[in-house]
Amino acid sequence: MCEHGYKKTTSDHCVFVKRFANNDFIILLLYVDNMLIVGKDIFMINRLKKQLSESFAMKDMGTAKQILGIRIMCDRQEKKLWLSQEHYVKRMLQRFQMENAKAVSTPLATHFKLSAKQSPPNETRKSDMQRVPCASVVGSLMYAMVCTRPDIAHVVGTISRLLSNPGREHWNVVKRILRYLRGTTCLMLCFGGDKPTLVGYTDFDMAGDIDSRRSTSGYMIKFAGGVVAWQSRLQKCVALSTTEAEFIAITEACKELLWVKKFLQELSFVQDKYLLFCDSQSAIHLGKNSTFHSRSKNNDVRYHWIRDALEARLL
Repeated sequence: MCEHGYKKTTSDHCVFVKRFANNDFIILLLYVDNMLIVGKDIFMINRLKKQLSESFAMKDMGTAKQILGIRIMCDRQEKKLWLSQEHYVKRMLQRFQMENAKAVSTPLATHFKLSAKQSPPNETRKSDMQRVPCASVVGSLMYAMVCTRPDIAHVVGTISRLLSNPGREHWNVVKRILRYLRGTTCLMLCFGGDKPTLVGYTDFDMAGDIDSRRSTSGYMIKFAGGVVAWQSRLQKCVALSTTEAEFIAITEACKELLWVKKFLQELSFVQDKYLLFCDSQSAIHLGKNSTFHSRSKNNDVRYHWIRDALEARLL
């Protein structure tokens, strides 16, 4: 790709970009032996494919309709694009014999309080749970969660921490996720319904982990009306206040937002402001004010990096 004048982005070494006159461009995305080419001029795209075919054997699949199990749908008149894993989810439900299960409206109910204490206490119960494909189901759920289903990120992240010794209660939660997917197989990511701006949202769950009493950080980043990045992860330290927990969550979201910002800039998508929304006024003031007080003096030093980002006007 570099021999043909394409530039490898520093944000993601599997993405190559080349710009031409009249604001034309070609973006090539590479994943192992799968390739996706995006551009305005079909003639330039065909020329690139011809050049690549001279270097190695390749098969032209035509207009992109599916890649890595993700279906791509496009409406050029409405200028909208959808990403869907409906077929993948249906195959997963059939594989684990849940295609006829009763659907539920939420992936995790409030009465489920997951803990390692619910794991089997003896070898007899452990052997009973070995017949249950808990790890296989969660592994399949993870792929859907990573690609197109941010709505199950929190519950999949929670249950995956207990897979070393899953219990019957944990298996009930896994089946509930499948029942939720049973009723939401048609959900998909939609892009193009809004302006091409980068906006982030962040929140936290204070001391939500029963075993360690650590909080959970969550963020979601949108571009052009669709979600492009999301995460729900247990924080690495025990927060001593809601301000500290929210501050940690903001820091993690800010790092991801800046990475996406850099990636978009390398693709020549530039905007004036990059917004990150948070519902904690104390955490917002702490990020803008370097004065320490009783609620923030115990914060880990690495989480005060967000102040430097704000002072440098990166956000």
